[in-house]
Amino acid sequence: MHHDYDLILVGGGLANGLIALRLQSLRPQLRVLLLEAGDRLGGNHTWSFHQHDLEPSQWAWVAPLVSHRWQGQQVRFPGHRRQLRAGYASILTETFDTCLRERLGTAACCGSRVVDIGPGQVRLADGRTLHAGAVIDGRGPSATPHMTLGRQAFLGQVVRTAVPHGLRFPIIMDADVAQGEGYRFVYTLPFADDLLLIEDTHYVDGAGPSAAQFRDNIADYARAQGWEIQQVLREEQGVLPITLAGDLNAFHDALDGQPSVGLRAGLFHPTTGYSLPEAVRLAEHVAQLPRLDAPSLSASLQRYTRQRWQQQGFFRMLNRMLFLAGPANRRWTVMQRFYSLPEPLIERFYAGRLRWADKLRLLSGKPPVPLLEAARAALASHAFLQRNS
Repeated sequence: MHHDYDLILVGGGLANGLIALRLQSLRPQLRVLLLEAGDRLGGNHTWSFHQHDLEPSQWAWVAPLVSHRWQGQQVRFPGHRRQLRAGYASILTETFDTCLRERLGTAACCGSRVVDIGPGQVRLADGRTLHAGAVIDGRGPSATPHMTLGRQAFLGQVVRTAVPHGLRFPIIMDADVAQGEGYRFVYTLPFADDLLLIEDTHYVDGAGPSAAQFRDNIADYARAQGWEIQQVLREEQGVLPITLAGDLNAFHDALDGQPSVGLRAGLFHPTTGYSLPEAVRLAEHVAQLPRLDAPSLSASLQRYTRQRWQQQGFFRMLNRMLFLAGPANRRWTVMQRFYSLPEPLIERFYAGRLRWADKLRLLSGKPPVPLLEAARAALASHAFLQRNS
């Protein structure tokens, strides 16, 4: 069969965008097409990550996408405040879109709505059918009965303040706020002297607050910090999955041979929801594959996902303890204790590269949640959680 392209990437978000970028750099001879239904690549997002989440070689090719970098970060809890030395960085949709369009040219197509997708073809809303050696689905998470998930619900606003806000470093968690129905914290990034991203975040079992409540929370927080909001420039809202347990075999079977990446494939940090480090690693993996036909690519991505699933088992156990042990409005105590640990351990936690000694340290000492409930949560399985949900 004639192929219009070697590879079609459906969805112009982070995972597919980085795959396209890496392939363009390492294998420019390939015919790659990136399709996005919206009017720009990346949608409406801010992707952040820690300095040590990436290796130096990965920083080298990701750096042009970075919109802001800081040489430190802060956390705040009712009984603990800390300034961390590790750097922090963010990629804004505007930078992501501009950089990818410049690098990919006509290989990036916005306003292209896909109405049907298969491992080797896509059908567009305009009636065209495009064939490829393989098609990757990267359109974000979809509902699945094969994963038991918590939720990280958030709404963020980029605001201009009436006078300089005085914040030098990101506050990646300020949990010294009213808690409500789950672990709540406010996340703040200083983009300029009078420009902030303020994001209200809730780890919840259900849907989370309404948009109106999120906005009220942000306004209240700004007032409490002494910041007068002059203008709201942008708003982003979402719900990130937090994996508690799952049946990976059934999850893969449901994909029915369709190569999938990013949140759609469950590739994100299970506890924090951060997706950029996983997307970078996956882009490098795909770019180095010797074959990009649909069967080979699907099999390779499933092997890769299975390996990451096995490596992340400890994080899922911690998630169960966070969501299932103790009252919801005391979940902040778990994170407060975590941020009292040595900074190198915290860095390895975010990077997803915990050592055995790190795991023992995380579980040692007096737990901030009831011991018996913590043990039950840690041992809970997907099947048990499904039966008792």
